[in-house]
Amino acid sequence: MLKLLVIEDHALVREGLVRLLAQIEVRVQVVDRPDFESALTLLDGEDEFDLILLDLALPGIDGFAGLDILRRQYPSIPVAVVSAFDDVPTVTRVMNLGASGFIPKAFSGEALLAAVRQVLAGNIFRPEGAYSGARLDDATPVPPCQGTVRPEDVGLTDRQAQVLALMVRGLSNREIAEQLGLSEGTVKIHATAVFKALGVGSRTQALVAVTRYGIDFAKVF
Repeated sequence: MLKLLVIEDHALVREGLVRLLAQIEVRVQVVDRPDFESALTLLDGEDEFDLILLDLALPGIDGFAGLDILRRQYPSIPVAVVSAFDDVPTVTRVMNLGASGFIPKAFSGEALLAAVRQVLAGNIFRPEGAYSGARLDDATPVPPCQGTVRPEDVGLTDRQAQVLALMVRGLSNREIAEQLGLSEGTVKIHATAVFKALGVGSRTQALVAVTRYGIDFAKVF
C-alpha cells in the first residue's frame, strides 16, 4: 500500500490535498499533520512513508530548515515541497536542499497528481518558471539557521553539547551511550538537561530548536 504524509497547517488546503491524493491509486493511505513538530513525532515512531509532502510556510519553523531536518533525519523518504511561494530562487534553494520535487499550489489537481507520480517513480520534479509570483522572502518566516551560535551560548556543557550533536545525527540514547562511553541512564540525564537549556520538552522539539538557533557543533568533539 502506498503511504503518504502531508504536512500543512491550513486545514482547508490540508483536507483538499488529502482528498486529492487519495485518488492517486486504489491502495493508498494519506496521513496528515498540521505542524512540523507533530509530523516529526509521528515519523519518530512510524517512518515507513513513501513520500512526504511539505508546506514551506509552516508556523514555528523556517521552511528551509524543516526540509533540511527531514532530509537529514529521514534520508530514505523523498520529500516534495508543495508551496504557494514558487519564485525561482525559492524553488532552486528547495532543490539544492535535497527535495525530490517542488509543486506549486497554483497547480491544478491533475497537474499536482502528475507531479507526485513522477516523484514516486523516482524522478525529480521541478516546475518551469514561477506560477504565482509569490516570494518566500516577502513573508516573515522564522529566521533561518545561520550556524553561528555555540552550544555554550545556550547554556550547554561540553558533554550536553555532545549528546545533542549525536541526537541531531539521529542516534538513539543507547547508541549515544556507546559512542560516548556512558551508561544509557547518564545519557538520559544529559538529555533532560539539554531539553531544559533549550526550553523544550522532547527530542523532536530539541531538533527544531537546533535548526532555529543555528547551533554549531563543529568544535564539540
